[in-house]
Amino acid sequence: MTGTDDGTKAGTRGPARASGPRVPAPWVRTRLRAAPAAALALALLVALTAALAAAFPRAVDRYENAGLRRTLDDASPRRTTVQFFAPQPDLELSLGEGENALREAALRKGYDAVLAAVDKPLVADRAQSSYGVRTSDPTDASDSFLARPSGLPPRVALVAQNALGAHSRPASGRLPRATDPVTATTSEVEAAVTTETARTLHIKVGSVIHVPGLERAPLAVRITGIVAPREPDGAYWMSTPLIREPSLIQLPSDGGTYWIGALLLAPDAGPVLLGTPGKPERYWQVAPDTSGPTAHDVAGLASAVAALESGPGLARIRERVDPLTDATTDLDEVLSSFTELRSGIAPLVAVAAFGAGTVAAVVVLMASGLAAERRRGELALLRARGGSLPGVLGRLLAETAVVAVPAGALGLGAALLAVPHARLSSAVAAALAVTVLACVALPVRAAFAHRAVRVHGGREDIASVRPSRRRTVAELTVLVLATAAVAALRRGGTDEAGSSGGSGDQLVALAPVLVGVIAALVLVRLYPFPLRRLAGPAGRLRGVVAPLSLARAGRTSASTALPLLALLTALTTAAFGGSVLAGVHTARDHAALLATGADARIESTHALPTALAGRIRDSRGVREAVPVSIAYRAQARRGSGTAGETAALVGVEPGPYGQLSRELDLGGFPARTLRATGPGGDSNGSGKAVVPAIASPSLAARFGTAPFSVQLEDDSKVTVRIAAVRDVTPAVTDLDFLVVDREALTRRAARPTALLLTGGHLDGAALRRAAGGGVDVRLRAEVRTAYVHSPLQSGAERIYTAAVAAGAGYAVLALLLALVRAAPERSALLARLRTMGLTRAQGRRLLVLESLPQALLAAVGGALTGWAAIRLLAPGLDLTAIAVAGRPAPGGTARLRTDALSLLVPSLAVLVVATGVALAQAWWTGRRGSVRELRAGDGR
Repeated sequence: MTGTDDGTKAGTRGPARASGPRVPAPWVRTRLRAAPAAALALALLVALTAALAAAFPRAVDRYENAGLRRTLDDASPRRTTVQFFAPQPDLELSLGEGENALREAALRKGYDAVLAAVDKPLVADRAQSSYGVRTSDPTDASDSFLARPSGLPPRVALVAQNALGAHSRPASGRLPRATDPVTATTSEVEAAVTTETARTLHIKVGSVIHVPGLERAPLAVRITGIVAPREPDGAYWMSTPLIREPSLIQLPSDGGTYWIGALLLAPDAGPVLLGTPGKPERYWQVAPDTSGPTAHDVAGLASAVAALESGPGLARIRERVDPLTDATTDLDEVLSSFTELRSGIAPLVAVAAFGAGTVAAVVVLMASGLAAERRRGELALLRARGGSLPGVLGRLLAETAVVAVPAGALGLGAALLAVPHARLSSAVAAALAVTVLACVALPVRAAFAHRAVRVHGGREDIASVRPSRRRTVAELTVLVLATAAVAALRRGGTDEAGSSGGSGDQLVALAPVLVGVIAALVLVRLYPFPLRRLAGPAGRLRGVVAPLSLARAGRTSASTALPLLALLTALTTAAFGGSVLAGVHTARDHAALLATGADARIESTHALPTALAGRIRDSRGVREAVPVSIAYRAQARRGSGTAGETAALVGVEPGPYGQLSRELDLGGFPARTLRATGPGGDSNGSGKAVVPAIASPSLAARFGTAPFSVQLEDDSKVTVRIAAVRDVTPAVTDLDFLVVDREALTRRAARPTALLLTGGHLDGAALRRAAGGGVDVRLRAEVRTAYVHSPLQSGAERIYTAAVAAGAGYAVLALLLALVRAAPERSALLARLRTMGLTRAQGRRLLVLESLPQALLAAVGGALTGWAAIRLLAPGLDLTAIAVAGRPAPGGTARLRTDALSLLVPSLAVLVVATGVALAQAWWTGRRGSVRELRAGDGR
């Protein structure tokens, strides 16, 4: 047999050894193959966290963009259009030059100059922008066929606007033309009117309307067509609503009325306006493109608008068009209203974002801590065998980055797909921050743990490790930051913080988190003392479970601060966020209740039909209908020569109305309070009855308890005496009021003008059918829904809810990580104790009682911290913006109040999860048996 020198067979191992030196296996690949489950778990954690972090700013961008579009769409084009106007040409110019300045070519040139002065991000909507010439002072049209509501002749404005044919379609006739060059002396021109103008002013095709002339004969305007706007709500027509439909004007002196309408001339017929006394003016109307701007562009939009109103843009227009050109718009006010609403909502959303982000960061740090603990022996051995600290840390960074970077990119991609059409930069920055944290957490943790070379260390439980000076300084620093944040929020509130911007806003938003951080640090410091005090009494108890579980709880790892910090921060954020959402819903409910006075309200400006109350009571869902008579302009005065005080006099049936007030908690009172007395009872000495009344605080402060007279709108009078004072009453809102017994009023004044309805699941359509026409029907549920008008509100609520839910999920994950970290040691302990006779039931109780102190500490501490954070920060938080979005709503400022469910439910959930995990671990350990747990040399 042929062989080699070392005795191996030829062609087997000998040639392989002779091929060259051995190549070591790559570190990263070896580590990933050695622990694939840990790598997969890290990848999932990083991908989920990166996806949530990247989705959050994009979701905020989306609802803010939707809110901006809603704000711009709700504002009429008359408010959002930037209008430029210049008076008629200088009188020093010749008549021909003045006429040329009003022709379409010259106006078009000025229009191009105006558009060139518009700076981005403000973009003009060229399809809806317009220009032309018009008479700024409408003149009388004395033709007899025109409508005259009170005998006064209508007034008409002559308007020569561009692109009339592109924005309208002929309903009859044809568009006006200017075949011959029109001048100031032209005797007749053609015009068109809209269908609304023709119907209202009685204008037909072929009608001739005469407009007074200026030092010339009246101008004849022949109507050649009636047109219907293609987009009646577009800026072309609504920037100057008069060209679309006429307006009825009432004279303040005698109450007479007359119509004002517009006659639409051909675009090139502008020079004829110089021959009328209507003071012609040139105008250019720039309608903004509302589909393009985003909430991120609001500051730039406001700057661009300001430049056009009174800045460099207007200066360029005056230089190129006319030195007397002026500009006006309400677009800056529209943008300001959006900014104010966003500033009121953003700090509240930031609180939830910082809370959830803090919990997520703590969970990532805990995951790295679990990996560092699992590999403590391996890293210590590497250092003991000569491995340099930078070399070890570089390898740890490489193996973590191989997993974290693709996972972070995957999470970013998922966020971009889930939340499209938003800014990319903020999402990339958020996902990058998560990825970097996941990459460096393990190396940094290992750097602190293995700075010095050592193989064996001492005990590191919370009962033996003493806080270092550095830790004390760090805790005091966090305490100062938290105190500053709470003080800033209590002093300035979220409104001032939202308007100031910068790091102060972030500090305020971090205030609940910092309160939780301080509580966690304090509780970790105080935790060992009760355990030491209870160790002695527990040792005298019968049985081994209680003292052993207490001793085990006292020897937990000193790194308990991280899971406790995660739980307390999550519980504080959940309690804070739940209270915010509950406060928002309560504020809306209360505002809707004050606006309607009941579950529904039926009201008219005149007396309601007698049979209406019966029909309404028979409607589905109606439990009670309380009739009231309301005189909104009653005059209360003491003496004939004194000035009257306007107040709403409410006539009620004391029994039903008092019960309604008590049920709704709106100034309830017993029926005897309004018991009217005749001349033989309470009177003012003249034999006239003095009627007891319930008054608002301001009326009570002015009139006191002495009788005074109240004159109603029908000139009837009643003498009242204030018997009780209430802040609110169901019948009226935001008005001074007097509530009296209807029986004390005249028959005419006592007729009900409103019905206050109570009941469940009221049908608004059925109530409106039963009430008939000319009656206002308002449901409390509909009013409440109207308060949620802006996508800023609904989007912020969804984001807040999602952030709180994510924080709660990460808190549960933190609790699981903490229990998983101690799982191998607990399993080995149970295995040893079972060999000594511990039963399975005792093992379950041991694990539950061992995990209960920390869970109880987190639950109680979280509830107390959440309550303290709410109490501390409530005076500075204004929920009005997110509750009613700046819409008219009674009830004043909405403040944050403690919600019991938001405090107790998360804390109880922590106890349930901790107990469930301990029971599951005991059951699983019992199934595996004790032999494997006690086998020597197994790595754990």
